[in-house]
Amino acid sequence: MQVNIWSDVVCPWCYIGKRRFEQALADFEHADEVTVTYRSFELDPGAPLERSGTHDEHLARKYGMTVERARQLNEQMTQTAAAEGLEFHFEHIRGGNTFDAHRLLHFALERGKQEQLKERLLLATFTEGAPVADRTALIRLATEVGLDASDAREVLESDRYGDAVRADEQQAMSYGITGVPFFVVDRRYGVSGAQPAEALLQVLNRAYDESRPLTIIDPSDGTANTCDDESCAV
Repeated sequence: MQVNIWSDVVCPWCYIGKRRFEQALADFEHADEVTVTYRSFELDPGAPLERSGTHDEHLARKYGMTVERARQLNEQMTQTAAAEGLEFHFEHIRGGNTFDAHRLLHFALERGKQEQLKERLLLATFTEGAPVADRTALIRLATEVGLDASDAREVLESDRYGDAVRADEQQAMSYGITGVPFFVVDRRYGVSGAQPAEALLQVLNRAYDESRPLTIIDPSDGTANTCDDESCAV
């Protein structure tokens, strides 16, 4: 089974959704048959390298609310994350452009380290307050999951994997994806949002059952006891 997950590394629901999906996968009987790939989605392609002001202020400007209301929403999100074992510190978040991070995730996919880098980038963003667009920080995070620093630097200083990021985003548009996280299971089922683990598990089970070929069981002694072509075996 193939599961593609569109998400961004500055999306709090994407981190929560990742944890919930991991729980669903842990409870899925056929988890060893599942391949998970993280696909690129930029919530704000025009974002600067680093935002000024606090995350509360950014949220307030974006949605036209007061800073106090934005702070309350971030506190609620922090509590939701804590229930999934995550530690959010919105007061330290330094948002910014995520295009380079997505390019690096494609590089990590080729090296078999995508899931590890995805986790590290999310932890760095929401818990540690690392600058998500800073290339020095990105190289450091890449090496912490076992990627070569010189290779990561070479990727970031070039335009490599830029086409792959755009292809993911184009695919998202063709699917009608407007928000993340978004899970696509076997190109058959799409699940929008950080749904509970139980709901994600149901989708995995349904997709798996529908993808299996029919197994014929004949408990008889070889006598078919069937009718076909207007004749019956007697």
